[in-house]
Amino acid sequence: MNLREQIEDSYSTAMEGLDVPWMLKQWAQRTPDKACLIWCPFDGDYRSFTYAELFDKSRRLAAGLSTRGAKPGDFVLLHMDNSPEFIVSWYACAILGAVAVSTNTRSVARDLSYFTEVTEAVCSLTQPKFANLIKDACPDLAFIGVTDNDAGQFRADAGELIRSTGGIAFDDLFADRPLALRPPDHRRNLSIQFTSGTTSRPKAVLWTHANALWAAKTNAQHLRIRHEDVTLTSFPLFHTNAQSYSMLTTHWTGGNLVLQPKFSASRYWQVVLDHQVTWTTMIGFSLKAMATRPVPRHHLRFFLLGVRAPEVESYFGVATVGYWGMTETLTQGTIADFDHLGPPMNIGRCAPEYQIQVRKPDGQLCGPRELGHLHIRGVRGVTLFKEYYRNPVATESAFDADGWFETGDIVRSDEDGWLYFSDRGKDMLKVGAENVAASEIETVIMQTGLASELAVVGQKHHMLDEVPVVFVIPSDPGMDAATIEERVIEHCKVNLPDFKVVRSVHVVDELPRSTLEKIAKNVLRERLPPITEGR
Repeated sequence: MNLREQIEDSYSTAMEGLDVPWMLKQWAQRTPDKACLIWCPFDGDYRSFTYAELFDKSRRLAAGLSTRGAKPGDFVLLHMDNSPEFIVSWYACAILGAVAVSTNTRSVARDLSYFTEVTEAVCSLTQPKFANLIKDACPDLAFIGVTDNDAGQFRADAGELIRSTGGIAFDDLFADRPLALRPPDHRRNLSIQFTSGTTSRPKAVLWTHANALWAAKTNAQHLRIRHEDVTLTSFPLFHTNAQSYSMLTTHWTGGNLVLQPKFSASRYWQVVLDHQVTWTTMIGFSLKAMATRPVPRHHLRFFLLGVRAPEVESYFGVATVGYWGMTETLTQGTIADFDHLGPPMNIGRCAPEYQIQVRKPDGQLCGPRELGHLHIRGVRGVTLFKEYYRNPVATESAFDADGWFETGDIVRSDEDGWLYFSDRGKDMLKVGAENVAASEIETVIMQTGLASELAVVGQKHHMLDEVPVVFVIPSDPGMDAATIEERVIEHCKVNLPDFKVVRSVHVVDELPRSTLEKIAKNVLRERLPPITEGR
């Protein structure tokens, strides 16, 4: 065993005897009556779940899934907006030894068919508003479990909907007796999240139990989270931000997780005050929505924002922490320290658990102020994701011979070593909180046959950072631009989630070119004035 293999083995050994059910069991035994989840729906009263209750419910759901044929190693599609049922289901999969496939609830039928094709999911747990979509898009599932509410909004027609789709009521999935825990195995596959890639379809990022625990522990250390802390998340649990940074971090420390169905600027402060929330994650979209509202006296220590923002600190009375991370890194690969938050807009420095490099296109290391591609090195299956599931080509191409993972992001450092985010190097758009691959939208639009060539770029937007638009050279020069735009947007609405639908279609005779005859997308972006009002 060479030195690198010895080092990687030591990281894996650190997780020996641990898995996600072990984490829940710890707190269910040590603090059984402490609230681990406080649910704050938009309709109805708050509801609290203790550690003992969450552990028991998850084990009984795991037993019920097992009774209906789900086995260790099977994949279970979780297509739910934020809700207690999502968290119970996610932990139930971990206890059963199944793999939770958490999917974006803004996905369309085309996406869901693809997700189940890649994972060969055996069943799905969902909410009434998605039941028909799941049934039609995923006909090979053994069964669909359906809750009686849509993220806290009770559905009187849920029973009829369940019957018409051939589903099973979510509450009927619970067994009377909890499933016995399996021996801990940190190497066991745990979960999948689909992330936008640079190819035409998203990639399935596979985490192990060691990945989840590594993320939980490391998040807590980076952010100095303690047993007494209370976090609020309103960001979607199907993404790494809420799933790793908020849920897993809180349950590693035995703290309180306050959960809302989604972000609401009008409800935010009341929930923060009611539950004495001490920290939360934030994004620019949310801050803009709250910027005109008065700030009450509160207990918040910091916003995990992504960049250091002194003006936000001054207005809201909190610290702001710069960091960088992605689904493949589980936690923050770069982060600032609370005692040394650094200059404005920094994303911190290399986290102590990782190694990073900023490289020029020729592979040489960048100096201060030089833009370069960010690479990170860790241990696959422990400190970095295990693989892109059923996509060995993508997995292999993501790592070089020395184990460095190419993130696709462009950064720079200053003379003092602080890092700054510059751009997404792989033709990615940032639409609100969602990463969007331009190539996926381009592939869908080419299916219409309306374009001989096209290019999707981001147009600056006052609330969403940017929105996708497309420049099209029509395949039929005689077709009028209005008809082309109408048909392209309609096709996108059917085949893409709403945040990937192009806002406008620009019909052109030619596209600008750069070296090697590539389309100069920077020139196209410069043609687009920022959107300064509207949604």
